[in-house]
Amino acid sequence: MPNNLNCPCGSGLLFAQCCEPFIKGNSTPPTAEKLMRSRYSAYVVQAADYLIATTHSSTRRNHSKSAILEWSKSNQWLKLEVVEATENTVEFKAYFLDSRLKAQMHHEKSFFRKENERWFYVDGEFFNKVVLS
Repeated sequence: MPNNLNCPCGSGLLFAQCCEPFIKGNSTPPTAEKLMRSRYSAYVVQAADYLIATTHSSTRRNHSKSAILEWSKSNQWLKLEVVEATENTVEFKAYFLDSRLKAQMHHEKSFFRKENERWFYVDGEFFNKVVLS
């Protein structure tokens, strides 16, 4: 993704000023919400290594790089909506077109843990998958 475009996370900032530094490892997200937004952007730009690295070690074994890449490549990511964020949870809706170009919404409440001044995704509570018309 060209870094002169708006960040996919919906912050209104340029990608180069928002999530790209996190994804490239130049800095770390200061909050759980920033981590979640950067993880959404990582799906958009197919940065599976970042997604694995930012998953907590206690649940990392449940995620495979190949599955993450397949999921990120097979969908056209449209927008992210943060519903509610606390210090260590973020409820969000991710809108996308699936491989058949059907509009979908992924609704999740994600749980995060901070260790050694770094935030990690632990797991999430998934709401019903919604197919939009």
